[in-house]
Amino acid sequence: MSLNKIFFNFRKIDWVLVACFIFLSFFGLAAIYSVALGQGHGALINFQKQSIWLIISAIAMVFLANLDYHYWRKWCWIGYLLSLVLLVVVLTPLGATINGTRGWINLHFFVFQPVEITKFFLIFCLADVYSRQARTIHKFGQMVLIGLVVLLPFLLVSLQPDFGSAMVMFFLWFFSFILVSKNKWHAIVILSAIVIAFLACWFFIFQSYQKDRVMIFLNPNLDPKGRGYNVHQSVIAVGGGELFGMGLGFGSQSQLKFIPESQTDFIFAVLAEELGFVGVAFILGLFALMFYRLYGTAARSPDDFGMFIALLSIILIFIHTFINIGMGIGLLPVTGIPLPYISYGGSFLLISYFLAGVNLNIKKSAIFSRK
Repeated sequence: MSLNKIFFNFRKIDWVLVACFIFLSFFGLAAIYSVALGQGHGALINFQKQSIWLIISAIAMVFLANLDYHYWRKWCWIGYLLSLVLLVVVLTPLGATINGTRGWINLHFFVFQPVEITKFFLIFCLADVYSRQARTIHKFGQMVLIGLVVLLPFLLVSLQPDFGSAMVMFFLWFFSFILVSKNKWHAIVILSAIVIAFLACWFFIFQSYQKDRVMIFLNPNLDPKGRGYNVHQSVIAVGGGELFGMGLGFGSQSQLKFIPESQTDFIFAVLAEELGFVGVAFILGLFALMFYRLYGTAARSPDDFGMFIALLSIILIFIHTFINIGMGIGLLPVTGIPLPYISYGGSFLLISYFLAGVNLNIKKSAIFSRK
């Protein structure tokens, strides 16, 4: 490869999009470091682990940005089947239980969640089906059949039980259904089915703690010192940040350990308390800019496969962002969904950067296709 071509490849990377990913991750590292300061000796191990995962993830992003995204069409269904196998494995004694959910595989040197891999391959499988059957995809029966692709992992994840991740996969299918369906009455039928399914789950599937989360969501004051404690303290932290925040490392709720799961589920509350409205507005602006650039990637994609990958990536990241922030400000039940590129955790961070790399390749391919 000539130096001119290398320079051309380098110049055609969407550096604005890359900057969004990196800056969001740096905010996450800052919050994780801040929380560690209030947890005493040895707490910085999480900051060190996340830093290592960020470096690995960034390298993976660079690699995938230079790998033709069409390769995913060839291998996505194999990856999907392998992820289903892993979802079955976690339900056996080989699976590790954390916070009441048997959703992890512990390899001693690395603990990961197979459901994150499933979300990743679901995007490519759905994009493959949508792009191959673009002319009939709007038919209701066709969309229901496509829903079966999501149904199997949905059921396996619900058995863990990881209700939050199951809902993410469902909404990934549902919003893509609305996106491609020409008959909006289909959405009403689906919503009616959701209500019926929810009632069935409430009486026959939901565990008592899951019912408590819904009831406390409707009225957090039912148990402010018990199951409502997390949300109650998070809302206090968000309000305490006011305009400019208390400064990194100086948040009273985070430093005094009032916020449980402050590096994962409620990391938004930490950022809001320590950076204030201005800092949170900047972070939300980065997310908005990222969605805008990803939408531009979809609009300029050389083919339907790339377009659907970009659109489904937007949907997945938006669902995670909306739910996590909704939990932090008390508008949504606590479901254990991480904030993309920010929350502590190697599995989701790595998968998020995988998606980043694939979308960068789609954008670069669109530029090359116009040459």
